[in-house]
Amino acid sequence: MIDGDGLAYQMIFSHADEAIDEYWTKLGGQPVWLEEPQWPLCWRHERLMGFMGQFRLPGREIRMAYLFMDNESEESWNPEGGENALIVQPGRIPPLVQAVGAATGESLVNELFVDLEEIEQSAAPRWGSHMLGTPTWWQFEEYPAGAWTYFFQLRSSEQGMYDSLFAESGVGYGFLSPDEQEGRFLWQC
Repeated sequence: MIDGDGLAYQMIFSHADEAIDEYWTKLGGQPVWLEEPQWPLCWRHERLMGFMGQFRLPGREIRMAYLFMDNESEESWNPEGGENALIVQPGRIPPLVQAVGAATGESLVNELFVDLEEIEQSAAPRWGSHMLGTPTWWQFEEYPAGAWTYFFQLRSSEQGMYDSLFAESGVGYGFLSPDEQEGRFLWQC
């Protein structure tokens, strides 16, 4: 569990010995749904997006954000393009996303446990993966349109633990709406 106390949390990855079936932050495998499954469809191709990971939201109450992307799409970087989705539970589905009740689907990453190590915000790894704190922009500051709060930064390939997710090298960024009921995701390379 993390709390929103002004600190940042470095993500430390390790291979999962068995399927992770609890509400932990993790990459890959299958989502552990907090509510009814809401697997998003790729807007252009109308197929299931690939699952990238799940992230526990700050606070004592269990709340989750599930990250999906169509890794074959040239528009998967765009937070409003319908080719990626950050689904918050409990929460609401983003307007450009259509979701179906599929509980399982393709995983884009081999399952990895993510341990969160509390660090001072100023000590957040510049290009590494972390939650909360301040993003390190790969190209330029690029928040989604509207009022969004930075939630996490995920490096394309971290410590050789998984294959590149966002082109050869790059960084993905997750954001939450002011009421934390909806998510957005974008990536830069």
